[in-house]
Amino acid sequence: MSSRLFKKVVKEQEQQQLEEEEQLKDDESESPDSAPRSSINPFDLLHDGDDDPDQETEVADEASSRDGDKKELSAQQSTRDVVPTSNQKSKKKKKKKSKEGSTSNTDKAEWQLDEDLDSLSLGIDSSTNQPGPSKAKLENAKVRSNVVKQHPPSVYQIDPKYLNVENELRRIFGSKVVKSFERNQQSGSSRPVRGARRVTHHIRKTILVSPSDHWPRWDASFSMEFLESKDGYNYFRYVHSPTYGQAQRAFEAAQAIHDLNGVASVLMYHPYHLDSLITMSDYFKFVAEHQMAADAVAKCLYALECAWNPMFTPLQGNCQLKFSHETNKPLFKALFTHMINMDRRGCHRSALEVCKLLLSLDSEDPMGALFCIDYFAVRAGEYSWLEQFSEDYKSDNSLWLFPNFSYSLSICRFYLEREQTSQDAHKDNTKATSADLMKQALMLHPSVLKKLVAKVPLKDQAWTKILAHSYFHSDETKIPSLDHLINIYVERSYIIWRLPDLQKLLRDTAKLVIETLEHNRSEAKDWACVREEAFSSEKNE
Repeated sequence: MSSRLFKKVVKEQEQQQLEEEEQLKDDESESPDSAPRSSINPFDLLHDGDDDPDQETEVADEASSRDGDKKELSAQQSTRDVVPTSNQKSKKKKKKKSKEGSTSNTDKAEWQLDEDLDSLSLGIDSSTNQPGPSKAKLENAKVRSNVVKQHPPSVYQIDPKYLNVENELRRIFGSKVVKSFERNQQSGSSRPVRGARRVTHHIRKTILVSPSDHWPRWDASFSMEFLESKDGYNYFRYVHSPTYGQAQRAFEAAQAIHDLNGVASVLMYHPYHLDSLITMSDYFKFVAEHQMAADAVAKCLYALECAWNPMFTPLQGNCQLKFSHETNKPLFKALFTHMINMDRRGCHRSALEVCKLLLSLDSEDPMGALFCIDYFAVRAGEYSWLEQFSEDYKSDNSLWLFPNFSYSLSICRFYLEREQTSQDAHKDNTKATSADLMKQALMLHPSVLKKLVAKVPLKDQAWTKILAHSYFHSDETKIPSLDHLINIYVERSYIIWRLPDLQKLLRDTAKLVIETLEHNRSEAKDWACVREEAFSSEKNE
């Protein structure tokens, strides 16, 4: 210890002793516990540690002369410190005893109260002698349970772990490949901007997309409100704030004159303006910047999910967002584009979950999810689920009339039969075979065959003989709606028919149809009547 510090400590101890003597003179009855505490500031000791050696030599003589006084003061201080520590220990023991006594008393009181209630036979459900607030809470809880309690179909339930594209990419390529790809992307996109400050904030986790760290903070410019509960469904709608309304007017003005820079300027001040993000996504897709297009759509979905109402539970299939509300339309557009991006990356299982979400949000299916859900189910290998969905959808079996479902259900049955034979399982005779379902599809929609042969393409000599037959010669049905659905199916699902096993099934069944028509030509007229009744409109609906 330096001499200056030692001198300072001695002076403070002398001052403390003088103050104690004056206090004892004023109040002789005061206990020794009330002695004033030391006025030493421990932080001052840190500043006094670095002293010069010259100062130490100057005060060395004074320090040696006061060694005797220091010993006496230290002895007095030690005797003074013994009493408070003993008193503190006794106080702690008293506190512990008082706590134990209070807990035992409360336990006894609660036990006696329970005995009294049992003797009076007063239960929880008794409505007498209950205060008003508890009744109000029970009524509110009942109302909320009636709103939340739903009975959704099982086919609409969505598994959130399959919504994440990164999870499916790890299952396909492995976690090491995905991590290295993400690391390369981050190193390429994380170039430091000169003179810019890096702002970090908390990014909210969502289930639809995985937000990036460089995304701006969610500005809460719109929200979702609960409308009503009807027929087991909860109805919601998005609501815009005044600031979002200003951004929407600026976007519409830029869109009217086809000013893409004006749309980009809207995003500078309102980074989560939905229509601007969707427009920029379409532009990036047009210039083949697919990653930037996917990021714009993901940012749009992130904002839409952040605005969800606490009662909005879309994964259970019991919530409705009607497309007729103008504020709900961006969600449908963003989900559909996100689904197409997943399909482009080969994540068909995730695309299937998004397609199920699209179909469950509006029962009228404004985005045509029914005409692509079978494709994603077949590509993802969800054969049993697609069969169950076709049976449970709207409690009827009318889905097999659509061209996409008629052919996809036969493919599902074909692969399920192969699984049963490989596992030596018992064959289910109650369901039709894959050959029967394929024959039914060819009889109902024969024009699909010629378009598939041209699109796949199928270059076997057997196909020329099959297409030469009058029943498969035409590729049009003269029904605009049906022709449009057939074109959608062929353009989306032609890649499935490049597998040799499915080509063999299609070829053998087509030959069987030709043999059937040669024996009974009236059967072709019967299927034509079914086709005209199912698609009776002359306009493309």
